[in-house]
Amino acid sequence: MGLTALFSAATGMRAQDTNIDVIANNIANVNTTAFKKVRANFQDLMYQRLSVAGATDGENNQVPSETAVGLGVELVNTQRQFTQGRLEATGRELDVAIEGKGFLQVQLPEDVGRGGYGYTRDGNLYVDANGQIVTSQGYKVQPNITLPSDFTKIVIAKDGTVSVQTPGATGLTQAGQLQLAYFTNPEGLEAIGQNALLETDASGTPSTGVPGSSGLGLMNQGHLENSNVELVEELVNMIRVQRAFEFNSQTIKTADEMLQALSTLRR
Repeated sequence: MGLTALFSAATGMRAQDTNIDVIANNIANVNTTAFKKVRANFQDLMYQRLSVAGATDGENNQVPSETAVGLGVELVNTQRQFTQGRLEATGRELDVAIEGKGFLQVQLPEDVGRGGYGYTRDGNLYVDANGQIVTSQGYKVQPNITLPSDFTKIVIAKDGTVSVQTPGATGLTQAGQLQLAYFTNPEGLEAIGQNALLETDASGTPSTGVPGSSGLGLMNQGHLENSNVELVEELVNMIRVQRAFEFNSQTIKTADEMLQALSTLRR
């Protein structure tokens, strides 16, 4: 049985090693715009059954519960948590935060991810040399919105309507409409870095709509969404993981001492 304890504790140490990697990445991205924290999920492994519940013994008595020894733990998945991050006022006209459900859809180049479209909640937007609204990586926001070269002011309404002020005009002129995409299972999206996510079979295909409609979030101009990482929570998780790693390490040490004692027994 000592060998079983050794291997079970080893799986526990591997699991906590992965767990600390996930927590470290969360903490590293505490100031990343619209970053969504990740949680590692685990499950127990198969069991070595010594007796089965409901079986009968030699005296025809029914065994009320099983006798089984677990064989450790394994990683199930890493789950991205899409809770709302705090909105921070920046005062910049091209900063926009999504309050509620949805993603901005962007056009990705062929050499990024699998090509096609990507999805982000990072609303730190820019205007490129052609007057098109793009992300900080230069990816064009979809549908394309092109602003006149001489605009002096840009206004983004709660419903995503983009309007501009131009010299000589008495009012605002509508230049385009920001839309939001949403998924049946956003946790199934694939993270590729650069604050971008990709559609997968697990996420389902995206649906798009005007902000504020069909349960979609609203656009907040002059704001950015902060990371939803809570440092205190992550530090508590880090201590908990460290202790779990130490306990598994102590289990290996204890099992080794038991095996050592067995090896020194004399008849």
